[in-house]
Amino acid sequence: MTALQTAYVSEGVGLVHRQYLTWTEPLPLESGAALSPVTLAFETYGELNQERSNAILLLHALSGDAHAAGFHSPADRKPGWWDTMVGPGRPFDTERYYIICSNVLGGCQGSTGPASRDPHSGRPFAARFPVITIGDMVRAQTRLIDALGVERLLAVAGGSMGGFQALEWATSYPARVGGAILLATSARSSAQTVAWNSIGRRAIMSDPRWRGGNYYGHEPPTDGLAVARMIGHVTYLSEPSLEAKFGRRLQGAQEPAFSLEREFAVESYLDYQGESFNARFDANSYLYITKAMDYWDLPARYGSLDAAMARVQGSTLLLSFSSDWLYPTAESQAIADALTRQGRPVEHVDIQSSAGHDAFLIDVEPQRPIISDFLDQLARRA
Repeated sequence: MTALQTAYVSEGVGLVHRQYLTWTEPLPLESGAALSPVTLAFETYGELNQERSNAILLLHALSGDAHAAGFHSPADRKPGWWDTMVGPGRPFDTERYYIICSNVLGGCQGSTGPASRDPHSGRPFAARFPVITIGDMVRAQTRLIDALGVERLLAVAGGSMGGFQALEWATSYPARVGGAILLATSARSSAQTVAWNSIGRRAIMSDPRWRGGNYYGHEPPTDGLAVARMIGHVTYLSEPSLEAKFGRRLQGAQEPAFSLEREFAVESYLDYQGESFNARFDANSYLYITKAMDYWDLPARYGSLDAAMARVQGSTLLLSFSSDWLYPTAESQAIADALTRQGRPVEHVDIQSSAGHDAFLIDVEPQRPIISDFLDQLARRA
């Protein structure tokens, strides 16, 4: 174990393991279809108190999973995706709170998704998997929370698509949510977001190895998924961050080669992102999850954003980031304004950052005291 890993283990939650729960009762979906059986992979950190009042549900973004903190083994190169925020003395303090994180329905890290076996055919669902929504993901999560013996969550928290899920919890199950922490998110997917997701899906489905989704047992559509990831990753960054990190620097050369080969450092970086994503993500899951994101439109469901926010019963904390052009500050401000008009307690902080959309995962220092204070206030009222 490296010195960095040793520090993370000693200061954070340490070694953790993935757990699974399966339900045979059919899960009704918004499309009218149903899924059975349904499995959710999840991890927990900390202990549930005697009053069962200290549970917090963390909700991951598109490329995330249930592994929010710690290491699965001493050989792991990296900890969970929000490790800097979860652990003793950290904002999601495992000495005070019981932290839960599950892989979403449709995912590829242990929860039921397109790669899962269709009980009727015995083969992977592939493109026969039913189209799902953010609401379906949260409906599955309610089963997990019930099974863990939690009637009311102290808070739900998530960034990007995780924020979609947190808003779904706060509006569909308001009595079960004490507070919501929404980072770099929106109440609806804009036309621009749908457009970027559509390009990514087209890249995957145009790869001849996609085989109409039936690539399991064959070589997967690695080129298509890599391009989809490269496209998506660019939307998570900002021009200042790309300039600062790469500029127009060539990779391993002083002069241009005057060829069509990839030679800029930023090109090599995107190649790496595509290759590493292929090692951990399923192409069909990418299709289904991005489609669920595209269907996300809370104001349309309730008639207006104000009507949706009128359903919220708990407090809300919104964190936006100045250079995020995927879900810009105005999106969070619109949610905050609607909550204010409905007389709901809300705090919105726009954090100055050059990191783009990824700032909610990268620029954690300014977030720490804000989130800690918000959770402390919720805990005192619980």
